[in-house]
This record gives sequence, C-alpha cells and structure tokens, in this order.
Amino acid sequence: MAAVVLERPTVHVALLRLNRPEARNALSPELREELREHFLALAQDRDCRAIVLTGDRRAFAAGADIKAMVATGPAEMMARGDEANWAAIRDCPKPIIAAVNGYALGGGCELAMSADIIVAGQGATFGQPEVRLGIMPGAGGTQRLTRAIGKHRAMLMLLTGASLSATEALAAGLVSKVVDDESTVEEALALASRIAAMPPIAVAEIKRVVLAGMDVPLDTAIMLERRAAYLLFGTEDKREAMTAFIEKRSPVFSGT
Repeated sequence: MAAVVLERPTVHVALLRLNRPEARNALSPELREELREHFLALAQDRDCRAIVLTGDRRAFAAGADIKAMVATGPAEMMARGDEANWAAIRDCPKPIIAAVNGYALGGGCELAMSADIIVAGQGATFGQPEVRLGIMPGAGGTQRLTRAIGKHRAMLMLLTGASLSATEALAAGLVSKVVDDESTVEEALALASRIAAMPPIAVAEIKRVVLAGMDVPLDTAIMLERRAAYLLFGTEDKREAMTAFIEKRSPVFSGT
C-alpha cells in the first residue's frame, strides 16, 4: 500500500495524503522517498498549480519512525541521503498548503513548516520534541521554527520539547489559519483553488522572491523583487489579466 496517495480533487490542484494511519503517519524512509518522487513530478507538471499536503484526522505526521532509528548510527544516517527528500519539497516551485489535523511533531512539524501556508484544525498540536529522545531536529526545525515564531519562544519549545496548540500556533505566527477540524482539508483545498486561479508565473515568482529574500539583506531582497516584478511584464498572463480587467471579464491564464 502506498505511503503517500496522490489525488486530483479539482482543476490544477493536487492533494497528497500521508497514508500510514497505523503509525500516525510517522515519516518512515519509504514515505519520505515517496513524497520526494511526488514533489519532483508535480514540480514539472504544468497542469498542477497548487499542492495540498495532509495526513488524517488523528495525525498530520507524528514525527520520524522511532523504531527505525533506535539502532541507527551517524554513518547510516548520512548514507540515507535524506536531504534529497527534503530538498524536493523545499525547492518545489508550486505553492504548498499544509492541512494539519492532530499531531504535527518532530519531522511532522518540519514537514508542515516546509509548506508556504499552514491551515490547522482546532485540535492540531505542533512541536519539536526531539530533545526528549536525545537528538535534535535535523530537517530545518531549529531554523524554520525560529524564523516563524522568534528565538525565545522557539528555544522554549526546542529545549523542553513543549508543544503548541493550534490556537497558540496561530498567535505565535506559526500557522496561517485555524478552522474546525472537519473543515481543515476543505479550507486548504479552497485556498489552493484560489491560488491556482491566479497567473502561474506570477505565483511562482512571488514564492521564489519571498523565500530567497528571507536570508539576504533588505536591499538585495528588494532588488530581487524589482527584477522579478519587471520580468512579469513580459508574460502573456500579464497581458491577459490587464485586458480582462479592462474588458470586465474573467481572465484565462495559460502560464506563459
């Protein structure tokens, strides 16, 4: 049985469901490899303009597979090449929306933070409890969490293993929106459809510039923004959007 299930719920939107309910969607090596293959394929799929990533009602992903790590040493961890799995998600040009219900812990929290937008159900729980197991986050958790919620709140979570409820995560700036548990995926799909209806090149450039600009000086980031904004004036979608606005009709975007 596939550890990740791909669905096409609506036009231009892909839905990826983690499918290890017996293990609360723990991120086994096989699951991470399947995620990589899906994200690499969707990155090249011109029909896909937005991706929703979710688990199930009990868990988005309850961390790494601890049973598979007990006897694992440093050399084996390095030999796994897990960075390639995470890079496929990190480098995906399509907007990614995480729909989080239940637990998003450890690698599951890191996976959610790899998305561009996080929609959380009221019952969701976010945390990086690796320190309790004698290890630490290794897929961006220390860095993304600190950038999202600030040093002092992140240190509290990272050094004690404390978690945040969905409401606390929203207040801290970790998630984008909190909804009823039964509406999480529906709301994420609605957002994905809104994004998919936008000009694809403009969407991709906005994502690229936001992410690139986070780690460079402000002047450099503004230069990247300006160049990308000017280049969009050469697209057919820009011409279509502005013409449709003048003609008072809905635009039809081709992604060119």
